[in-house]
Amino acid sequence: MSDLDLLDLAMAEVASGTRIAYLGPEVAALSDTGAPTTPEALCEIIEAQVRPPRRAKGNLWSVAQYVESRKFRATLDKIVRDAFDGAASGPNPVYDWLARVRPPLVVDAWYGDGLRQAFEAATSGPKDYGLVQGVSRNGEWIDIFTRAYTRAGDEVPEVDPAWQTLLYKPHGTAAEGRSFLMSDSDYVEVLTEIDIQRPIPEEVQRRRTGRPFFFVGCRFDDQMLRIFARQVAKRSAEGHIAVLPGPLTRMEQKFLDAMNIRRIDLPVSAIEEALSVPEG
Repeated sequence: MSDLDLLDLAMAEVASGTRIAYLGPEVAALSDTGAPTTPEALCEIIEAQVRPPRRAKGNLWSVAQYVESRKFRATLDKIVRDAFDGAASGPNPVYDWLARVRPPLVVDAWYGDGLRQAFEAATSGPKDYGLVQGVSRNGEWIDIFTRAYTRAGDEVPEVDPAWQTLLYKPHGTAAEGRSFLMSDSDYVEVLTEIDIQRPIPEEVQRRRTGRPFFFVGCRFDDQMLRIFARQVAKRSAEGHIAVLPGPLTRMEQKFLDAMNIRRIDLPVSAIEEALSVPEG
């Protein structure tokens, strides 16, 4: 099977609800947005406002920790939210497609709010969806890893199993009134518990059962990103597929081999091209 045929198959399975889309930051770049669409780009924005020590420079999680420790969490929150909230964004073909087909579960592993906005703007079908996201424990006094929201933005105690689509943002959302994981201290307790799946919402665990994943716009050249992808996809079905153009790093190849992920060596824009081809 060619890469293009495999891409068509994976997209059809996502549309039918038998495969789960796992979106990385490169999908956000299809929006022609001024917001950062890589960890490196976001790190540069933070470093432009707070100069980190040389040992942390270039590492988003370490730079975020430095800002949080030296300038307080509110400073980090403002820098990051401004980077996303103040940037214009155009239509996104992948987000819009998912909003049309409304699969049971979509994982969005970036900080922007474009996917939810696409679901809200969809003009066809019921807007029966909700969101669950990872949250920082900074300033919290309760044992919490995630918060759930209705499509209206109201916080609810837990995910409603009746929602047709569940949008899951494991790293959180960089928007006013929301929270996100970014500093090393944010991830400490999450990573301590993630192997036993405690930070993964139960409804996410239920909906991933029996379904393999379709990784799009993700790089696996960072240990934090590999850990989350591995744990979110844990106990799902075999047969994962990833749109991942080369060249790969040694650790990326090792991750694909360990997860038995079949790679499509095409850019993310190949999905946009596939969506533009008329059916028939």
